[in-house]
Formats: sequence, structure tokens, C-alpha cells
Amino acid sequence: MLVLALDTATARITAGVVALSGDPADGSPVTLAARDAAGARAHAELLAPSIRDALGEAGYTRRDLDAIVVGLGPGPFTGLRVGLVTAAAMGDALGVPVHGVPTHDALAAGLPGRVLGSGSGSGSAALRVLVVTDARRREVYWSLVVDGARTHGPEVSAPAELAARLGPGGDLGAVDTVVGDAAGQVGGDGDATPGPTPAGLVAVAAPALRAGTTPGPLVPLYLRRPDAVPPGAPKAVTRA
Repeated sequence: MLVLALDTATARITAGVVALSGDPADGSPVTLAARDAAGARAHAELLAPSIRDALGEAGYTRRDLDAIVVGLGPGPFTGLRVGLVTAAAMGDALGVPVHGVPTHDALAAGLPGRVLGSGSGSGSAALRVLVVTDARRREVYWSLVVDGARTHGPEVSAPAELAARLGPGGDLGAVDTVVGDAAGQVGGDGDATPGPTPAGLVAVAAPALRAGTTPGPLVPLYLRRPDAVPPGAPKAVTRA
């Protein structure tokens, strides 16, 4: 199965062509080609060329695709909409299913040797991954993924508030690793995982893709109300 994976929920623009076997025993998704562009406010300009280049490098065209997977966020309004609209339009034009997956789940699934929902496997302690991405306005989006399953989030908080919930005295407890482009704001290293990988995105959707499940609507995880709102009714003018 040939899958196009997209994500524009972070400051990175992710696009990749991924091969997914129909049999889970055959292994994890394999990335054939990928593009990872930086552009916090250039998603609309960079996504289409990234898709074109990834397909070209992999040696396929859009007509060869069997499905599309796109990150649902959380993320800022404008950037996130670019990925969702592009995925929806391509899926409609090509007649292929479009599966939306939470971006934070994909970030956790993209860690080396990890597949979301895979379990620890050998009786070892569960791997606790905190995913933290930039929400701007001095806030972060975050999720806690324990042994491949999201147990908390996604939520939006101030970094100090999130940090206070970590460790032995916090309700979230200790974590093994912190990933995401805002990981540094709560003591982690965000440089290694600026955005989700194409394989991580497809790994989250893999059960539905293999089962041929009809995807639901693409519902973005904004977590905030938009800044722009419809104007209110004009104020009444009092006559003297």
C-alpha cells in the first residue's frame, strides 16, 4: 500500500511517501522519500513543492497513491488548515481515503523502535513519552503517551504549569523522554524531533488502513478559539 503522509501542525512542513504492508507481521511502515521543510508561516508555499519532490524521489505519481494520512494537530489555525485542506482536496480528486491522526500520537510513534500501541512487549516498565509542541503566546500543546497509548491530552498550558505537573510530586509523574519542537521549554531536547515523521503518521493510521476502515471527517485539534470573530451587532445610538 502506497501512502502519502502530511503534517503542517508544527513549524515544520512534513511530506513523505510511505510503503505499508497489509500484514502487520511484515514490519513497520517504510519511508520511501520524505521532505521536512522549515517555515512556521510558509506552509501554503512549501507543502505542494514538498509533496511533488517526495513523490518524484520515490518514483511515483499522485495516481499511484492508495491513501493519504494527515496530522490533525494540535496546531495554530492557519498552518494546520493548509495540511487538512490539501489532504482533503487530493483525496477527493484521486478518489482515495484520507485518514486524520493526532500529530502528537505521530510524534511518539516516530521514535526509533516505537510504534503506537505496540506495547512494551517484554514485561519492562512502560515507556512514558511527553510530547510538547509550540502553541505560541507563551504556551505549549502537550500530550502524555504511555507505552504507545495517549493517556493525557492534547491540552494547551503555560510551560511552567506543565513542568509543575511532572516528576514525583506531579499528577503526570516522571517521564522517560520529552519530544517535540517545544520540548526545551520543559527541560527536554526539542531539536531531535521538530515534527512528526511520515512513518510515524502512517504508523498511527496503520490499523485503519489495513482494515480498509472508512475514515471519519477531518476534525482539526485547534484547542483554542480563533482570534478573528464575526463582528457584533452595531451599537444603538441614543438620541438626545
